[in-house]
Amino acid sequence: MTTLNKIIIGLAALWLIGAMFVFTVGETEKAIKFKFGRIVEHDFEPGLHFKLPYPFNDIKKFDARIQTMVSKPEGFLTAEKKNVFVDFFVKWKVDDVSSFYQRVGGNIFQANSRLDPIIKDAFRGEFARRDIRQLVSTDRKVIRDILINNSKQAAKSLGLRIIDIQVMRIDLPPEVSSSVFRRMEAERDRIAREFRSQGSEAAERIRADADRQSVVTKANAFKEAEKLRGEGDAKSAEVYAKAFGADPEFFTFYRSLNAYKKTFNKSSTLVLDADSDFFRYFSQQK
Repeated sequence: MTTLNKIIIGLAALWLIGAMFVFTVGETEKAIKFKFGRIVEHDFEPGLHFKLPYPFNDIKKFDARIQTMVSKPEGFLTAEKKNVFVDFFVKWKVDDVSSFYQRVGGNIFQANSRLDPIIKDAFRGEFARRDIRQLVSTDRKVIRDILINNSKQAAKSLGLRIIDIQVMRIDLPPEVSSSVFRRMEAERDRIAREFRSQGSEAAERIRADADRQSVVTKANAFKEAEKLRGEGDAKSAEVYAKAFGADPEFFTFYRSLNAYKKTFNKSSTLVLDADSDFFRYFSQQK
């Protein structure tokens, strides 16, 4: 046997001996260490760990990833004693690997079969407190949080932690569906009528307020116009008075010209005395 072969055999022997004293735990695993069949340790962090060779120590590993349990459609009674069929699924993961091993043998299928009635009991208790309208209209997140809270202690006894519970579908029996839909339709009609009534009332209120504001605005505008007109007339009278005082004859002539302009047109006919004061500037010679 050559020296190289001896080295290879020696390294292989060391690797085998080392493998008997160490084990690894992955990020997605949980492990339990047994000593003569009895659990002695189970809180292992991911990485390399030491153990004694079998049969002193034995290591079992379990999947620590999130698992999904999909339930078959199940019938539940509502507060109205109406039967509804519900499809749902549950997301869970191993939380306490020691309890998980002792309660269900570390078997995922066994865990699902034990978890199924726990979740259904939570559904049954919650649905029994609500009528169909509430189940349909209530936010699914509200029901989800209640179901998780009501089932977490029972799931914890199995070493499991509930991550999520989601209702996929709620089906009504045919004899119930029509009456529920009619009741919901009547309720929506009532709400629509109430909204229309409130809208009409608001429209009348807005229209009346707009009319009132219009009257007030017009009154204020008329008041301001009359005030400005009065001020203008006063100013005009003042100007006329000053003009008359400066040159009465020119002022009289100017006013007469304006009177002629407003009085005469192509179809004007006046019957007046020729000596009338109205024509006094027609008879004056330059």
